[in-house]
Amino acid sequence: MTPEETLSLWNRQYEATTQRQKAGAGVGLARPEDLAGLNGLQQMQAMLDGRLPYAHIADTLDFSLVEIGEGRAVFQGTPQLKHYNPLGTVHGGWYATLLDSAVGCAVHTVMPQGRAYTTAELSVNIVRAASQKSGPLRAIGTVVHAGRQLATAEGRIVGADGKLYAHATTTCLVFEMPAK
Repeated sequence: MTPEETLSLWNRQYEATTQRQKAGAGVGLARPEDLAGLNGLQQMQAMLDGRLPYAHIADTLDFSLVEIGEGRAVFQGTPQLKHYNPLGTVHGGWYATLLDSAVGCAVHTVMPQGRAYTTAELSVNIVRAASQKSGPLRAIGTVVHAGRQLATAEGRIVGADGKLYAHATTTCLVFEMPAK
């Protein structure tokens, strides 16, 4: 697929998923009763389908979940002027948040019912400057290991042309959800 074809596919997919999410549950917090009986992959699929709300941070930083699978999560965002630091480059926090979302949600997809996680460590390496001219970028997170107490994942931010912008690793603490 050419970079132009990839970009066209990405744009169509982003538009469809964001419309579905906004028309569905919208932005907000999931209620415990809406999550009951669902494993992590089912919860993430419900969010992608618009049956569960998506996170406020996605609106704040203009990105969205666009694909989900077992051990994998893909987010797409486009750097904008409001994401720049005072020196005129995209703030490192934008990359970090996009990557944290991808790697964390990848871990979320392998959580059995009644288990959850929290990020304990996130390491981000920015290798190429993004700008308003970069167009849409994708953060692709994949699980490396999922155990009873720890899970690890890695992620990459790439452009439609396949160029790498940043990569990350995470370690997540896995725990039993508190009983009601």
